[in-house]
Amino acid sequence: MTLHLTHTENPSRYSCYIDDAFYRELTDGLQDWDRESLPVDAPVDMEVRSHCQALLFREAGLLDDGRFDDWLELFFPECLYWVPSVVRGGDPRTEVSIAFDDRRRLEDRIYWLQGGFAYSQTPRSRTSRTISNIEVLQGSTTEAANVRSNFVIHEFRQGEMRSLAGWYGHRLKKQNDRWQIRQKMVNLIDCDQGQDNLTFLL
Repeated sequence: MTLHLTHTENPSRYSCYIDDAFYRELTDGLQDWDRESLPVDAPVDMEVRSHCQALLFREAGLLDDGRFDDWLELFFPECLYWVPSVVRGGDPRTEVSIAFDDRRRLEDRIYWLQGGFAYSQTPRSRTSRTISNIEVLQGSTTEAANVRSNFVIHEFRQGEMRSLAGWYGHRLKKQNDRWQIRQKMVNLIDCDQGQDNLTFLL
């Protein structure tokens, strides 16, 4: 799947690339994550696997450390952070998402978190996340990769500890010798249940 992009506007100011074609490609690409229809362990070289794994580990560390500006630098300008409320994604045009953030919305979210305006994150959640079962999916190349992984996030806030689990779908692309995140899909195993204060970044 290749996300539909346009560079005619500044994605920090305008949601210029979130259009009908983007939504169609997003929903059509959900089958990319289906283990039954698309085998894993694509024949890509070990260097690609190593870079993909390193990027996922780097992202997890930055989020746990609260280094949100550095985290956003891992993303393409035209990016998507999606937390569906439907098992295996659904259609964000017709179904509510827990989060559906383009570049502009992600920058807003980080500004609120860092500026003390997100009262549901005062005090801020402390997190420790584990990434495992990293799979580079078939169809990946030395320039672009779809990566599926499992995660567990332990969160501590206001004297309470909880754990969140699920799987990530990352669409990565190499540009100027650097791997970056084009799309991150966070699939909670209980996404279709009531959620309590998911205002921190997953």
